[in-house]
Amino acid sequence: MPRLGVIGSLVWDEIHGRDPLAAPTEEWGGIAYALAALDAALPPEWQVVPLIKVGRDLAPQAAEFLRTLHRVLPGARCIEVPVANNRVVLRYETGERRCERMAGGVPGWTWAELGPMVRDLDAIHCNFISGFEMCLGTARALRDGFGGPISADLHSLLLAIGPDGVRTLQPLPEAPSWFGCFDIVQLNEDEMAQLGPDPLAVAANALGAGVSLLNVTLGARGVAYVATPGFAGLATTGPRRPIVRADRAAPIRTERIPAPHVEALDPTGCGDVFGATCMARLLAGDSVEAALGAANAAAARNATFRGATHLAGHLRGELVLA
Repeated sequence: MPRLGVIGSLVWDEIHGRDPLAAPTEEWGGIAYALAALDAALPPEWQVVPLIKVGRDLAPQAAEFLRTLHRVLPGARCIEVPVANNRVVLRYETGERRCERMAGGVPGWTWAELGPMVRDLDAIHCNFISGFEMCLGTARALRDGFGGPISADLHSLLLAIGPDGVRTLQPLPEAPSWFGCFDIVQLNEDEMAQLGPDPLAVAANALGAGVSLLNVTLGARGVAYVATPGFAGLATTGPRRPIVRADRAAPIRTERIPAPHVEALDPTGCGDVFGATCMARLLAGDSVEAALGAANAAAARNATFRGATHLAGHLRGELVLA
């Protein structure tokens, strides 16, 4: 069975909505949303291999969460590290704007650690939840040492962390080098703005660095994508899922794919669900437009639910009594 490695951080979220009288929600967050989305959206033959470090204080709970997912490789577990797990407090100012404060000290991967773990994988999805999952050197080594497609939500690479743990937007140093490590890259529009004033120039630089598909999420307005000439998705056969190019002489493609309207209950994790679903559907052989449509739908459905613990069933359309 083909295997998708997932790199990211499991965090314990404390979510404060806009209603000051409502009790906060405490739940698994971070890469948990992506794992739930993959559980719902991957083709039936695929297995998920978590490449995730978790703090000793929450390691048993993390193992319990993984056991609720159907697509995780049997026996797979997070790597326990002797530090406090990452915890995040989110306070929503509007439906899509929030203040984020992070605490914890889970270290990133080195290539010496990660290299042996990716040898039997067919594809990799990276989600920079903390922004410290790996350094640029490790990302370069991953690109050089792994032959399958790699997708990445760069997210917290563009978030600084203050002495009080508050995350704030920042430019990404050596952005072209980071782009060159991944085939499929996701940013939101605020993160995109940190890379330069001209979105088309930023997109051109990303494609020039080696990105095949750049997705810029737009919240309730959906997603805008830019695809390199001839990019037609990922192969559905073979031991590795290579990039498929239908016509190298074709022009660069760009389009906005609108999202379905929903009454949002909690937007936390929508970007994580979007990126994971997009990768899952590309691995299923979907076209770019179909994969992004499915990702929009999954992110919208996520917004009608709280937390990640029972999210996979909700995304599959099951009745979830949580």
